Amino acid sequence: MKSRLLVICFLLLGFSVCMAQDLAPKPIAPYRPAVMANGTLYISGQIPLVAESGTMIKGDITKATEQCMKNVGILLKQNGLDYKDLVMVNIYMTNMDNFAAINKAYASFFKNVEFPARAAIQIGRLPMDAEVEISGIAVKQK
Repeated sequence: MKSRLLVICFLLLGFSVCMAQDLAPKPIAPYRPAVMANGTLYISGQIPLVAESGTMIKGDITKATEQCMKNVGILLKQNGLDYKDLVMVNIYMTNMDNFAAINKAYASFFKNVEFPARAAIQIGRLPMDAEVEISGIAVKQK
């Protein structure tokens, strides 16, 4: 009976991981969304793409930033990590006037957690004309 229960638990756990993997947006170019190497997770730049619908959030920098962070969170979770495990984040934006709104949305993902190191950079253009893109590096924190 116990072994049957364990099998069911493993199957359910595997199913939930597969479901979470389906939530991550598919790459739009030849790259992997995240790579684990020697205990460090390198997260490729995440644009505000909603995986379920395939749509891009534009015109609302707060919602766009939140979607980028949700995408980062999905990749963290798939690798057994959380936002607290981020050690470095890069934020790319097409308009530095959005800096305050991006900061506010970004900070909301770090409740009661120390912020990681970070760079915030204005650039001319992002893939699919996104207004913001967020990448990161994570290491399991004790």
